[in-house]
Amino acid sequence: MTALPVPRGKLTAQRDLSDLTWLRVGGPADYLFQPADLEDLQSFLRDLPADVNVFAMGVGSNLIVRDGGLRAVVIRLGRGFNGIEVAGDSVIAGAAALDAHVARKAADAGLDLTFLRTIPGSVGGAVRMNAGCYGTYTADYFVSAQAVTRAGELITLTPQDLNFRYRQSDLPEGTVIISATFTPPKGEAEALHARMQDQLAKRDATQPTKDRSAGSTFRNPAGFSSTGKADDVHDLKAWKVIEDAGMKGAMRGGAQMSLKHANFLINTGDASAADLEGLGEEVRKKVYDSSGITLEWEIMRIGEP
Repeated sequence: MTALPVPRGKLTAQRDLSDLTWLRVGGPADYLFQPADLEDLQSFLRDLPADVNVFAMGVGSNLIVRDGGLRAVVIRLGRGFNGIEVAGDSVIAGAAALDAHVARKAADAGLDLTFLRTIPGSVGGAVRMNAGCYGTYTADYFVSAQAVTRAGELITLTPQDLNFRYRQSDLPEGTVIISATFTPPKGEAEALHARMQDQLAKRDATQPTKDRSAGSTFRNPAGFSSTGKADDVHDLKAWKVIEDAGMKGAMRGGAQMSLKHANFLINTGDASAADLEGLGEEVRKKVYDSSGITLEWEIMRIGEP
């Protein structure tokens, strides 16, 4: 492979990625780069040969890395990119800050980002995927993001640049988000923390939080997330169409569609990435055959079989 620039941070060749994903599957990346700081990230990307692919990875909570691994430099931000700051009515969070931590720190300051509390992942991923739950999305309170382009330039991305949609955004290829700014509504700190406790209890009662999963497997065909309210309708929920197709609990190798929540794909212990993705594709086919609905993956799948 082409010679790479020598950074101040950590650059590891042939780094197995399975232990960096929540599903614990996948082969090696050509390289894993953990930048020392912003300047290190910028100069590395600027000097990286143009033919080398870049993939920015968060905490791997919404990701299947295929068994053949990834022909790319995987960039994983860590310390130095995980700060959370409250300035007036704004919350500025590093891309590596965990969504749950951001929600708690915002609540301490009487700012309502409670929807982030139960989302497994970090801020960079939340922006990229327009993460949301209970009818609220990242886009609702997003002001801007700082990012580094593939050419190493520091840029500001606006909501218009990102063109947020349900579980999607138009983040330019190879761009690495380093922080995001939000202006959430105000709330009373105690009430916000109480609401988050309720949300956690509800999540643990309805989702397989003790199993190895990557959160929701497929987007809701309805085109929006569950509101969590009593009048929520379930006809076009992914879990409902999967159950109706008889695929709740279905297995392939070590992969299973959870018996607790049909839209959660879990690794029961010894699944390969091929088992997980193959079962997901089987579910998509069965759902299409039974209802005419084409489920779209919410979990990102990358790399080579």
